[in-house]
Order: sequence, then structure tokens, then C-alpha cells
Amino acid sequence: MSPQAPKTTLRQDVFKYALMFLCVCVIVFSLPKGRKFKYEFDKGKPWMHEQLIAPFDFAIEKSKQEIETEKREITSQLPAFYEFNEEVEKNSLVLFRGEMYSLWLAKYGSIDKPNYKKNILFGENVLLSLYNRGVVSILNSAAKSDQNDLIYIVRNNEARPTSIGVLLNYKQATKQIHENIKKANSDLDTTILSAALQQALTENILYNENLNQKISKEKLINISNYRGMVRSGELIVDRGRMVDQQIYNVLESLKNEYDRRLGILGNKYIVSLGQGILVGLILTLLMVFLSLFRKDIYADLRKMFIILLIVTFMLVVLSWALRMNLPSLYFIPYCIVPIIIRVIFDTRLALYIHLLVVVVAGFFVPNGYEFIFLQITAGMVAINSIKNLLKRSQFLLSALLIYATYIVGYIGISIIHEGSFLNIDWSHLVWFLVSVILSLIAYPLIYAFEKLFGITTEVTLMEYTNINNPLLRELSYKAPGTFQHSLQVANLAEAAMFEIGGNALLVRAGALYHDIGKMESPQYFIENQQQGSNPHDDLPYEESAKIIIRHVYAGIEIATRNQLPKDIIDFIRTHHGNSRVDYFYQSFLKNYPEASVNENVFRYPGPIPFSKETAVLMLADSVEAASRSLKLHDAKTISEIVERVIDYKIQQKQLINSDISIKEIHRIKQLFKEMLMSIYHVRIEY
Repeated sequence: MSPQAPKTTLRQDVFKYALMFLCVCVIVFSLPKGRKFKYEFDKGKPWMHEQLIAPFDFAIEKSKQEIETEKREITSQLPAFYEFNEEVEKNSLVLFRGEMYSLWLAKYGSIDKPNYKKNILFGENVLLSLYNRGVVSILNSAAKSDQNDLIYIVRNNEARPTSIGVLLNYKQATKQIHENIKKANSDLDTTILSAALQQALTENILYNENLNQKISKEKLINISNYRGMVRSGELIVDRGRMVDQQIYNVLESLKNEYDRRLGILGNKYIVSLGQGILVGLILTLLMVFLSLFRKDIYADLRKMFIILLIVTFMLVVLSWALRMNLPSLYFIPYCIVPIIIRVIFDTRLALYIHLLVVVVAGFFVPNGYEFIFLQITAGMVAINSIKNLLKRSQFLLSALLIYATYIVGYIGISIIHEGSFLNIDWSHLVWFLVSVILSLIAYPLIYAFEKLFGITTEVTLMEYTNINNPLLRELSYKAPGTFQHSLQVANLAEAAMFEIGGNALLVRAGALYHDIGKMESPQYFIENQQQGSNPHDDLPYEESAKIIIRHVYAGIEIATRNQLPKDIIDFIRTHHGNSRVDYFYQSFLKNYPEASVNENVFRYPGPIPFSKETAVLMLADSVEAASRSLKLHDAKTISEIVERVIDYKIQQKQLINSDISIKEIHRIKQLFKEMLMSIYHVRIEY
């Protein structure tokens, strides 16, 4: 709520459009410079443009899925590379001789026996035969399990293919040792031989991890990203033909090649001019909308700056994301815009600005139609979910509804494109979730805008309408009658705003605080007086009027000291307008008919109400106070007092600046009558 919008001066208009021009420059400067591929297309939908002929030669790119599949196939088909270790054989023979010496000496006490040399010679021959065949390390997963499959053994810098079945693993080599010993002469010590050979045995053909990784990388690097060529002048797609996977790949390849050639084909200054025209057109439409339908915002430089700042910031963030080539643009929290605008201003403006921002963004992002559809629907849900912001939990509920909208919309679009649930890229749901979580930043941003620009939002009003607010608790202690009066006025005014349309939460907040100035001297106001005790009886009428009028000034002082928002303070200023304190004014005229009277002494300072909300509060305040003075509360007296009080305010021209219609005043009268009858338990006659 704000005062009736004054007419803006030429200087102010020039400043606003200069600010708009600055925003256009910032947005255009941040946008990537390049011509945009002029065709929009989707897989599974007909080609809706004219017949498309290849403008130049270009290669057909493989899809990411095709490249990944090819990589997996190459990796699975690569042979394993092993290395023949010459040193293993020498070291193993030395180890075998040492083991034989120790074991033989321990058993026989001497190595002079002739059989010792026979055992040594036999064991060495066994080891040499095993190593000549090859003892391979435990096969890596890259090797094949089939005995006929090949591995490559590198020896003397030469790789030779060898069948796995020819080689021995450690277990097979151990078994071969036992078989050879069994076939040996009886003069051999099989026990010592077996132990020494097993201790000395080790693999001499080892898996070469580094070589395998190097070869794998070389093979993968050589994978071509292209499959086939399209020549200049060749037909790509006819109008009306369904865009299948093959055509889609060709179109994507043409689009990517077009983007790569932008630096050659496009003049970045001309492109910037086109971007400036588009962004300037959108912001001009926004300015025209505000000047025609939201004059109060158009006249307020603070609010204009907030709107342009939000729009510019969101488009700059989008530009940054486009320049960074992020994996998805859907992580950007576009719904922050409608949420902030809705909370600070209203639903209609939030939807209008969101549409403009999304339309601009859709022109620069890939798959513009899909982007625009998802963002508009999510923005609508965001606006609708906080239509009446009564609890903070609505922000969380709004986030959940936005996420659900993204999921449903994305699944629907994916089914159209892919024709199957199986091909849906579910990873996008993660980006949507990130976007929704980031949209919760709107809450602290709203608080920041309130503090920086002095804006009052529904979130703040919710806090001030809590009767446990320290200032309201103080009012209830110092002036309990005034506190009860304020509660009744708040109920009447809030119901009236729901009836005629307006900011009910704001008028309730204003009603609760409109009389806080009475805390300064509560005993001078009738609702706080004890029966039979009235301090005005001992005061001149002029002094009494000053004390009564003083509660407006005191209320402004208390509200300012307690940092109440300006929009609430406006209710304190205007709830009596510039009307007279008629009781003391008429009493003065009655008792001093011949004395000259300065009417301004008995008149409130004003200003008069300047909105529906402040007008409704004045009417509710006057009607509720007047109803308390009735000795008899019945349908007739209540109806008469409501009519008389409201008609008197109209006669005093207290509502001429409030933009409230006669029809709305009539509806307010009927509502006040019904509510007052209910308050005083009056039976309605039928």
C-alpha cells in the first residue's frame, strides 16, 4: 500500500528511462555475442519450418550415448598386456639354492652327500621349465577367462600374442612341481625339494598396469566424434517430416557447427544491437505497464529500482551460465523473481515480470520452447502458492509445489521427445532440485530489500500482527480499553478489505497500531476510564481537544522510535484525517456562543486517507467507537449509527483521495452492521 501516486515530473521520467537504458546495457554486455540458430526443433515432432538445405559442408556428430557405447566396446575388446620379467628367473634360482642348503643342512647335517647336487640340479630344471612356459600373475579383469583368448607379453620391447591356456598361474605351477617330483627318481628328497621349490616359485609374467592404461587412452582418444558428412546443398529435412533420431542428430550437428562459425559469420556489434533491441523492447513494455496500471509504483523511484535490479540480476546470472557452458541451465532459480515480486508487490505484477524475464531468457537458451514452458508453469505455481501469505511454512510448501511442477512438466516433454519412459534423462531432476533449493534464498533477499529500500512486505506484516509483539503487549498493559478497541477495529477493517478487495493483512496491522499514541495518557480516553471518573471535566475544551489530538503525534513518535514500517505509520497519521474533535468543538460553541473560536485548535492535523486501506480503517475506527456510546444495541440503532458515521465522513470529504467507490462504501456499511450486531448479540429480525 502506498499513497495515491503523484504525477511524475519530466526530470523523474528522464531518470527512470536512463536507469532502464543502463539496465539494458548491463544485460546486453553480459550476454554471449553470437548469432542464434533460427530454427527450433524437437525429436518426435514434425519439422514446422521451410525445407532445410545444408548451407555448407559439415560433419554429422555422434550423440553422447553413441560415443559412450563405443568407448565401452573398445575397452571391453582391448587385450591385456603383461611384461616378461627376466630377473625373476635368476632371483628364483638363487632363492631355491639357499632354501635347499638350509633345509638339507638341517636334516642331514652335511651337504657332502652326492644326492644333494642331484636334488639341486633337478629343482633348477623344474624351475627353468616352468619359467620357460611362463608363470603369470593373477589375471587382471582386463584379461579374458577363455583359455583360447590372447594376451600380449612384452619381452625385449616386443609384444607377442600368447594364448592364456599356454601359461600357468601360481596354483597350476605348484601342481606341476608336485607332478614332476612324483615322476622323479627315488634317490631324491621329495619333501625338501617340494618345500624349497614352492618357497622359490614366483610369477615371471606380470600385469603391466601403466602400459594397459596408456594403450586404452590412445584407443579412446582416436575415437571419432563424427560419422559421415553432409554436403552443401544437400536436403536435410522437408517441411512436415517427423524429426526422428537420425534427422535430429543431423540438425544438432548443423546447429553446433553454426555456433562454432559464429565468430567468422557474425559481427558481434550487430549482434549486440539485436540483443539491445530485444531487451530494450521488453523493459519498455514493463515501464509502459507500470505507468498505465501501477502508477503508484511508477512514481516511486525505490520500487522502480527494485524491479529493474531484480530483472537485470536474473538475466545477468543467465548470461553468466551461458558463458560458462554449464551442464544445465535449469539449476538457476528463476522462480525467485515471481516470489520476490509477489511478496513485495502483488500477484499481477509478479506474473507480468516473470513472463517478460522468461521470454527474454528463452530467446538465448537452448530448447527455448521447453525452457519457457517449464519456467512459466513453475512461476505460476510459485505465485499461486503464496497468494495469501499467512505462514512462513508457505515458502517451503511453495518450493515443494515448484519442484513437483518441474518434474511433471519435464516428464511430459521427455515422453513427447523420446516416446518412452526408458530414455528419459533423470539427471535433470537433480538440477531442478538445486534450482528449488536456491529459490529459498528469496526469503533473506526479501528481508534485505525491506531494510535497504524501506519496503513493507506481507512477511513483515505477519510479524507485526502478532499480538505478542512487545509494543502491542505494552498497549494492552497501559491502555487495555484501547487495546480491545484496536482488536475490534482490526476485525472490522480486515473483513471489509476481504469484502471489497485490498490488502487485508496491511489494514489489520495498521488497525492494531493506529491508537498506540493513547499510551502516553490513557486516562483521557473514555475506553480506558473508570466509571464516574473523567479528567476532562476539569479541563477547558481547547485543552481537552489538544490532548485528544495529541495521541496522533504521540503515536507517530512511538512508532518511529520502535522502527515500525512507514506503511503502518501512515495509518496512525490518517485514521482521523483532518476532521474535527466534534464533541469538544460543539461543547465549546454551546457554552461560549459569543466567543470567537479557532477551528484549527479542534481539528486533527491530517492528512486524509489516501488509499482504500487507510479509508477503511478510518470508517472502522469511527463506527466501532460510536457503537460503544450507544445505550441500546439493537438492529435499528446500530444501522442508524453506521449510516450516520460513514455519511458524516463523506460529507467532511475525508474519503476523496482514497479511490473508494460508492458501491464499495455501501458493501462496507452492510458488513459493519452485520458484524456489530453479532458483537453485541443482536437478534436480526426477519
